[in-house]
Amino acid sequence: MSGAEADSVTEWTADDDWTEEALALLRALRAPHRRNRAKQAAFALYCTVLILVIWGGIPSFGLFLHASLGADYTAHGPDLLAAMPSGIAAAGLATLLIAVRDGLWRGPVVPPRATTDWLLAHPVRPRPVLRPWFWLSCGLALFPGLVIAVGGMVALGLTVRVGLPAALGWCLAGGACLPLLGVCAGLLVQSSPRAARWVRRLTPVVTVLILALAAQSALAVAGHPVHWLERVELWSGPWGWAALAALAPTPAAVPGGAIAAALLVLPTVACLVLADRAAATLPLPLLRERARTAAGVLAALQTVELRAARLAVTNASGSGRQLRVRLPAPRQPWLILYWRDTLSLLRAPARLGRAVLLTVPAVFCAVLAHDTQGVLSWAVTAVALAFDYLAVAQLLEPARIETDDVRRASWSPYPFAGLMLRHAVVPTALGLALAAAGCATVLALGGGPTAWLTLVAVPPLVAAGLVNACRGAARQDLLYRSAASGGGSSGLAFFTAWHAAGPAVAVPVLAVPFSAALRSGSAGSLPQSVAIALTVAIALFHWAKGRAAKLPAQTRLGTVGQL
Repeated sequence: MSGAEADSVTEWTADDDWTEEALALLRALRAPHRRNRAKQAAFALYCTVLILVIWGGIPSFGLFLHASLGADYTAHGPDLLAAMPSGIAAAGLATLLIAVRDGLWRGPVVPPRATTDWLLAHPVRPRPVLRPWFWLSCGLALFPGLVIAVGGMVALGLTVRVGLPAALGWCLAGGACLPLLGVCAGLLVQSSPRAARWVRRLTPVVTVLILALAAQSALAVAGHPVHWLERVELWSGPWGWAALAALAPTPAAVPGGAIAAALLVLPTVACLVLADRAAATLPLPLLRERARTAAGVLAALQTVELRAARLAVTNASGSGRQLRVRLPAPRQPWLILYWRDTLSLLRAPARLGRAVLLTVPAVFCAVLAHDTQGVLSWAVTAVALAFDYLAVAQLLEPARIETDDVRRASWSPYPFAGLMLRHAVVPTALGLALAAAGCATVLALGGGPTAWLTLVAVPPLVAAGLVNACRGAARQDLLYRSAASGGGSSGLAFFTAWHAAGPAVAVPVLAVPFSAALRSGSAGSLPQSVAIALTVAIALFHWAKGRAAKLPAQTRLGTVGQL
């Protein structure tokens, strides 16, 4: 660019500022649309409040009425107080993690595409345009915090007999401040690549801490609290300060509740002021990128393409980075598929890490099921199997990638159905390795022979994941199906059954013999559980093979899955 051309390119001045006029014109032009959106928002708020009143307010009022007539709920008070320090810290840390992870791909300041592509490209000040979106995010984040604070007030009032105004006020310190701090942290991550890099690096560590805090809370309820560790956690950060404030009006109060509340409120106000100023400094290219990503995810959700939405979020947040890992190429051609699957999982260590983390609560819930009875034992066993399924599902990503576009399988000498069955070999081997580690840990701590059920559960759960991987294109038509001509629509139930068909069959069926075996604790119950698990695995693998055989034909014909 020459000097004359550089001199001709000047920034717009105050005389070129048409911000107020442009916004006024847009308000006038968009008035009908804005009224419609306001009606939709009011209706959504009305439905939400109605659901909360019906499912929360009326039952809570009934419980307080029973308490006034002599009902005693204080027997649950000690358990609640024991769970609060680590439990609230885990919930608060999870809230902040979700907020900063949202800042990696979307963030609290995301105007519509029309605003970023057209309005902000003109000589208008960005502050009046962007600030409302920041405060909208604050309001949306604050609402669930208020609901949780009211729930804490009800729980403390019933089980600990704390005064309702005091309980609500102390619970609001964490319920209101933590979400707002999360929004401010999300804005920092949205605007700073350095902060985003730190969030990606620390996410696995924080996830482990959240699981450890949740496990510590469960152990405290079971009668094994670690008081010195709880004191450290209560003063470790805003997540702990929220627990300190919530404990303040209770008999288990820890000194420093007022200081913790002040440490929450004052930094939150300061962060909101700073974030309000920083919201106007976001660069336009970043806003355009985030607006496109958010629009793509919303479009995928509206068409019920849940995997497409998840992949869009993963790609935008930079969580799908791969490591440069090399494995010696196999000399036997039949080993190439397993080599590729192993290499793809090694290059995505986040999936292996999630599989390991999800195995821990699966084993923990299985141990808890040993001391329960009846329906509760079945429910806890089902939760353990659900965690186990989620763990092995992380290892089936190569199979899901294969079904995203069946043309990728053109290199394979196997029929597509046979290829998909072979994709289950590596996940089964890795799942058995994780299960063996969990089994060895339980046995080392004095567990009974039913610990071997962790190994038995892997093949049917891998088969259930393979059934889901082979489901094909999203069946939006199921959302409009009715159970009967005279009845209401049950399309959501049909779609949910189709979307989670594999685990919906495997988990309840396996929970029955597994819960009986865990209750008995003897080796004599293992053969029956093994026989049922193998039967379920064979049936689900056959189902997955049938589903996979239909996918190439559906792709050629351009039809929606008829599975």
